Amino acid sequence: MYPSRIVCLTEETTETLYLLGEGDRVVGVSGYTVRPPEARRKPRVSSFLSARYDVIEALRPDLVLAYSDLQAGIAADLVKRGLPVFTFNQHSVAEILQMVRVLGGIVGVSPRAEALADTLARGLDDVREAARRFPFRPRVFFEEWYDPLISGSRWVEELVEVAGGDPVFPHLRGPLARDRIVTCEQVIAARPDVIVGSWCGKPVRKERIAGRPGWDAIPAVQQGHLYEVKSAYILQPGPAALTEGVRRIRAALAEAAGVTPA
Repeated sequence: MYPSRIVCLTEETTETLYLLGEGDRVVGVSGYTVRPPEARRKPRVSSFLSARYDVIEALRPDLVLAYSDLQAGIAADLVKRGLPVFTFNQHSVAEILQMVRVLGGIVGVSPRAEALADTLARGLDDVREAARRFPFRPRVFFEEWYDPLISGSRWVEELVEVAGGDPVFPHLRGPLARDRIVTCEQVIAARPDVIVGSWCGKPVRKERIAGRPGWDAIPAVQQGHLYEVKSAYILQPGPAALTEGVRRIRAALAEAAGVTPA
C-alpha cells in the first residue's frame, strides 16, 4: 500500500502533493505553508528548524517528508520514535523536478508526476524564450538576507538565468547560507543592474538597500531597479519557485531592460 497519511515539514512537498491531486493524503503541514491556501487548514506541526513531535505522532502518519540537512535532527528524532521519514535535499532546478518525480513514485502516481515535471520544465522553457527579447542581460544581485548579506541559493540563481539575467556571484551557489555571504564592498564592485530581494519572513525594505553606504554608486540603485519577490514564491525549492517565482523575476528584469512583459 502507498502512504495515505503524510506529514510535510516544508511547503514544497505539500504543494506538490496538491498539484498531483493527492492533497487529501496530507494530514500535517509546516507552519510556514501558504501554498495552496487550502493546505493552511491542516494541522501545523513544524517550523523549519523544530517540530511538535507529540502532534505529529497523534496524527498517525505513515510517512513524514523532511527537507535538507537542517531538518536532519528532526528526521532522526522521528525515526527514533518509530515513524517512517523520507528526506529530500534538492538545491537545483533539475533536482526540484526530480523531487516531483520521486514524490509521485512514493505515493503511486508516477504518470501524473512525470506530466507535472514536464509541464514545469516547459514553463521554464517559455520564460527562457521570452527573455531572448531583452536587448541585454541585466547583471543581478539576488539578496536572500540582509544581515549578513547572503546571495541566492543555487536554484534561485539558475532561475535568474532562465529569466534573462546574469547573477553577479555565479560562483556562490553552495547549499549552505554561510558559503554565500558577501560584503557590501563586493556588491558595490559587482555593479549589478538589478537587485532582487527576498528576505525570508520579512518584507524587503528598498530604502534600506538604497541607503547603504556606497550603494549609491551601484547602477541598480541609481536607476531604481530594486525589486522584491516574496519568499513564499522563490525560497522554497518546489513548484512555486518554478512558476510564480521565476515569472516575478522575469517581470523585474524586463522592466530593467526596458521590455514590456508579454
